[in-house]
Amino acid sequence: MSKKQLFNLLKTVLPLLLGVYLTWYIFHSMSEKALYFFYKSLREADYLLVFLSLILAGFADYARAKRWQYTLEPLGYKTDAWNRYHALMIGYVVNMTIPRAGEASRAVMLQQADGVPFVKSFGTIIMERLVDLLLLGIISLFTIYLVGADFWEIKNEIIEKLGVKDSSNSIFSVIKWILIALALLGLVIVFFVKSIRKKIIDFVLSLKEGVFSIFKIQEPGKYLFFTFLIWASYIVMFIIPFYALNDTENVPIRGILLAFVLGAGGISFTNGGIGTYPLLVGIVSGFYLKKEGIDHPEAIANALGMLIWMSQTVLMIVLGLISLYVLPRKIKKHG
Repeated sequence: MSKKQLFNLLKTVLPLLLGVYLTWYIFHSMSEKALYFFYKSLREADYLLVFLSLILAGFADYARAKRWQYTLEPLGYKTDAWNRYHALMIGYVVNMTIPRAGEASRAVMLQQADGVPFVKSFGTIIMERLVDLLLLGIISLFTIYLVGADFWEIKNEIIEKLGVKDSSNSIFSVIKWILIALALLGLVIVFFVKSIRKKIIDFVLSLKEGVFSIFKIQEPGKYLFFTFLIWASYIVMFIIPFYALNDTENVPIRGILLAFVLGAGGISFTNGGIGTYPLLVGIVSGFYLKKEGIDHPEAIANALGMLIWMSQTVLMIVLGLISLYVLPRKIKKHG
């Protein structure tokens, strides 16, 4: 096995193993009685509200595909709205298996569908991620301001639950050092293998046109409108499931926003947020359920986190597989 193959294998397997471990931890940490309340909460949930949340999620995905149009147009390319949407959804499915590979596959699919060069569309995707990261950062700062001292209590609870106070004995310590080693190996390859270094430099320089296309948008107001529409949809679709369970409807908005922010951050650590997303949402929700005096708050909070993650993940996989079926056939038909 070559170094590149080993690196790609570890990049896929390590986050997946972490996600599986955290999923096991969620269930292992609950007693039999807690598990009873966990499953009871899922059985009694209002799935009509969950379905409404999923409709909003689908709407947000299409709005994201629509927004992509405004950074592609300055490059001189007219693209089909549904082609952009299918490329986006295929990217989501790829991210479930290989973290961060979805962005590249999204650019590949659009190149095949509408002839947009890979490097240029990939550049627009990078800029899109930066814009979204900026907006998430603003939401995060606002949320931390709202929750005040609760943030530090929840942070300590997360540290305690994940067992990272003694980092020398933590699974995260092992993963951290493996990632550091991989990063150092990558730097050695980049700086000491001339041919690879030249390819990387050329690739980065060729990304420039796509990245900076955002400054040439002809209708910036519409781009901003869709950006805020996407994130408003994300927040509302996250809030709705809190009302699907009787015991979580009284979680304050500041707690819901904090769960949203931490959950969004948790997605980047494992394949599709497996383990990390429901765990972090559960910890934050459980913190506020304890304040409300709810029986078995952790079990109910875990049920909520798992319900949100599972429903969104199933939707993403179903829509992604449909796109994976439709777009290649559409390309073949018009090719």
